[in-house]
Amino acid sequence: MTDHVPEKDAHSGVDTTGHEWDGIRELDNPLPRWWLWVFYACIAFSIGYWVLMPAWPGLNNYSHGLLGQSDRAQVDQAIKDLAAVRGAGAAKLKTATLAQIASDPQLQASALQVGGSIFGDNCATCHGAGGGGGKGYPNLRDDVWLWGGTLEDIQQTLTYGIRSGDDQARISQMPAFGKDGLLQAPQIADLTEYVVSKSGRQASPAAVARATPVFAEQCASCHGVEGKGAQALGAPDLTDGDWLYGSDRASINGQIQNGRGGVMPAWGQRFSPETIKAIAVYIHANSGQ
Repeated sequence: MTDHVPEKDAHSGVDTTGHEWDGIRELDNPLPRWWLWVFYACIAFSIGYWVLMPAWPGLNNYSHGLLGQSDRAQVDQAIKDLAAVRGAGAAKLKTATLAQIASDPQLQASALQVGGSIFGDNCATCHGAGGGGGKGYPNLRDDVWLWGGTLEDIQQTLTYGIRSGDDQARISQMPAFGKDGLLQAPQIADLTEYVVSKSGRQASPAAVARATPVFAEQCASCHGVEGKGAQALGAPDLTDGDWLYGSDRASINGQIQNGRGGVMPAWGQRFSPETIKAIAVYIHANSGQ
């Protein structure tokens, strides 16, 4: 960079600043008027904002501004207003039965609003935002229920959980036939084919024949002779197309081998009875029941 005496540029007729970089001279063009006005307006706006709104921090406090604006106060008031609205609805939900909530459009709307919010914050982590579930997590939007899909059944499951440790929790346990040495690997392979055949898919006839007495002895007490399952025991129907841990042979074999079973928290230890009712109504309303 070199410094030169300012002079007029021969091509543009604009004065130069006197600065030159690699033979390129800097023109002394004035800033556009519109840009200057915007710049001045921003300065004026900033000064006005500093005066009217909270802006400057202090050692122990901050400048509150002439308008006294406070986002914290607005949020606190909004929370109080929401609590008042929900409090009135919660009082009605607390005394109403599930049947009364389902038959009263106003009560049901209140329950759906509260239930949807609580579900999104606490249940969607496992069951998905829409309740569609995933591998190992039940789909709550269909009509397939391990423990029953009535409002009362859902309320019971929500309140006490599944394998949660609560005295009234839903409890079922699929034996780990392979891990615990109850069956040998060939028997588990045959049972896998048997279960595949029960769901209407092609399977080895010889393996199915070998597994039939094994299924009757080891599995029918929970899943039923026809494999239709039992909601009272939390035993799934093996004849439909819904699979909690996967429907391919490897997944079925792994389930027989290891006997997996998930844990559902006992939400009654955390939420009030009226909140549990609201969640139950929300889940039921969005299910296939």
